[in-house]
Amino acid sequence: MARPERRLAAILAADVAGYSRLMAADEAGTLAHFNSLRAEVIDPKISQFKGRVVGSAGDSLLVEFASAVDAVQCAVEAQEGIALHNAELPEDRRIVFRMGLNLGDVIFEGGTIHGDGVNVAARLEKLANPGTVVLGRGIYEQVKGKLPYVFADLGEHSVKNIVEPVRAFGVASPDRPVPEPAAAPEDLPLPAKPSVAVLPFTNMSNDSEQEYFSDGITEDIITELSRNRGLFVIARNSCFVFKGRAVDIAEIGRRLGVRYVVEGSVRKAGKRVRITAQLIEASTGSHVWAERYDRDLEDLFAVQDEVTERIVWALAGQVGVAEIDRSKRRKKGNLHSYDALLRGIEAFQRFTEKDSAEAVGFFQCAVELDPESAEAYAWLAEAYSYASVFEADPSKRTLSLAAARRSIELGDPSAHAEAIIASHCRWNEDFESAGAHLDRAIALGPSNPYVLSWMGFLRLWQGRASEAREIGERLRRLDPLDPLWVHELIAYACYLIGDYAASLESFRRWRNNEHYRGLANLAACLAQLGRIDEARAAWHRCLDVKPGYTIQDYKRGSPYRRPEDLAHWLDGLNKIGITE
Repeated sequence: MARPERRLAAILAADVAGYSRLMAADEAGTLAHFNSLRAEVIDPKISQFKGRVVGSAGDSLLVEFASAVDAVQCAVEAQEGIALHNAELPEDRRIVFRMGLNLGDVIFEGGTIHGDGVNVAARLEKLANPGTVVLGRGIYEQVKGKLPYVFADLGEHSVKNIVEPVRAFGVASPDRPVPEPAAAPEDLPLPAKPSVAVLPFTNMSNDSEQEYFSDGITEDIITELSRNRGLFVIARNSCFVFKGRAVDIAEIGRRLGVRYVVEGSVRKAGKRVRITAQLIEASTGSHVWAERYDRDLEDLFAVQDEVTERIVWALAGQVGVAEIDRSKRRKKGNLHSYDALLRGIEAFQRFTEKDSAEAVGFFQCAVELDPESAEAYAWLAEAYSYASVFEADPSKRTLSLAAARRSIELGDPSAHAEAIIASHCRWNEDFESAGAHLDRAIALGPSNPYVLSWMGFLRLWQGRASEAREIGERLRRLDPLDPLWVHELIAYACYLIGDYAASLESFRRWRNNEHYRGLANLAACLAQLGRIDEARAAWHRCLDVKPGYTIQDYKRGSPYRRPEDLAHWLDGLNKIGITE
């Protein structure tokens, strides 16, 4: 298999400010204006400066340039052209773009580009106020003194999913004011119940290979705390945004909307482990509780239970003994199995076809080493379920179902396996059993994001799209800094509701929207919005990812209970000539 091509590129990321509002007010007029801007201003500028559009889902654009100078000049002149184009329109009907530019190493694959260089460009775009252009340091260093523009240092900014702070620079023509950075998002309100975020525990071992171990400890504590109905617990992905960064606890409390933060460290050496943990009140920085544990590795599971129990007691105070007992993991400690389990979770969290296959191997190893591990069987069921989607292989669903059933037989307390069983029952049109398993899953894991995700899709497949959308929004609150993985659910739910503009916004934000089924559904959404050329391009990308994919394949992968829901998706595809 050929290795993907890597190259240095100047990357322009752009999107429309307030697009959903514009579409809600005047869908037809907004689409006509947007298409006019593309045809008359933006596309000619991209062509003039030898750019290449490598992504155009919805109202966003991703453009690659070989020259940093060309990229910056294109962005500034395009913004000026857009302003002129808007001049005769009322302010509430103007389409205004934010633009961010970065110079970075990218991977070229499947007709588009990927990598941190692209991610930073997208983050810079979010720092831009409407109608302005913001540059990263690398591209600024390349163009300063070469263009007749005014530049301003906007300082360093901590941005989502990027470890190091990003230095930003405003740019404008001499007769225009240099832009200020966009205001930070408002702080999230505190939930009514005690709320907590568990930051990634620091790996204090000399071996960097042990990173997965400290991550696994963190994730286990998050999972166990999320089972407690008396607590509001931030999901793993948002917590891990802060991994490896010097953090301000008060800022974390504001950004995540929590009253308390847990932080700690893990040192694993030989047959000994040291775990330190402390619970901090975010607004004051005061320590509510702190402890250090020096134990043999054989005591690891008992230590994790003890840490979780102490946190629950410190947060909830009056939580009863029965609730504390439910918060314990009850593991039989096979450390080699647990090691394989943590490695599998680390691989699975990357959410790619290759990594899902690798995760299956680790989870299989975990259950072979410890056939009594309910948790390992639940994760094996999850990995098989994802593999069945990536590989379009129904046999993997059979393996997933068997692993989930075994997890339940072994007394899995996490609700993970119950949610997976519910999804399989739905695929087999056993709606009564699906509901029963889902009820048990929610009772056991009311804040478990995996459980809520499966619940959302079950509601979607049952024809309850509005409920599915509400669950998606709830997931976004549990995972406020990394909502990308829930946008698949929200995109599909909004489509079935008929809110195509909101659906398209979520398609644009969805992390895995290069998956073939996601691209087919994106095509249907674009077609419903009248963006026929973009819809056909999305369908062609679907065929690039999954050659030979047909409407019959699409139908076989659609577990909708109501025929009208499947017909709704097919109607979108029919609008671009994709028929029986």
